[in-house]
Amino acid sequence: MSVKIRLARHGRKRYAYYHIVVADSRAPRDGRFIERIGSYNPNTNPATIDLDIDKAIKWLGHGAQPTDTTRSILSYKGVLMKKHLLDGVKKGAFDAEEADRRFQQWIAEKEAKVNAKKEQLKIDKEKVQQSRIDRENKVNEDKKSQIAKKRAQLLAAEAEAAAAAKKEKEKKETSDTSNENVEVAQVD
Repeated sequence: MSVKIRLARHGRKRYAYYHIVVADSRAPRDGRFIERIGSYNPNTNPATIDLDIDKAIKWLGHGAQPTDTTRSILSYKGVLMKKHLLDGVKKGAFDAEEADRRFQQWIAEKEAKVNAKKEQLKIDKEKVQQSRIDRENKVNEDKKSQIAKKRAQLLAAEAEAAAAAKKEKEKKETSDTSNENVEVAQVD
């Protein structure tokens, strides 16, 4: 019996998440499995991976073959690194304490990289949001200036109309008074 460490798909259409399972290679993808050792959610950034490292190492030690995707997941989480270190302990290259120290150091470096990526994503998101706000404020200022220009034009047009009306009224009054003078002159 050939045993594989592979992904079993779950979730809805276009929003899949996966269980990392140990299964017979002849079993269907989402069918029967021997043991579930973790989960993988690629929908988050960075991807969320929950993995029981000890179970994964046990199954790798028993000869289970990971698929390409699960191999990269196991490598990302440090399972292959720990297996490599444990093989070094078996061969006598160093002791178990040294292997644990190296593994913890590797885990700390990996966590620092992941946290740095999360912080960078957060900063990038804030920059994008701030640039959107700045663009919106610029558009609003442009609209305000256009409205102010239109209001100034309307006020100028109203002032011109009022001045023209006043001029017409004065002209009419002067013509009325001159007409009265003409009538008075004719009467005399």
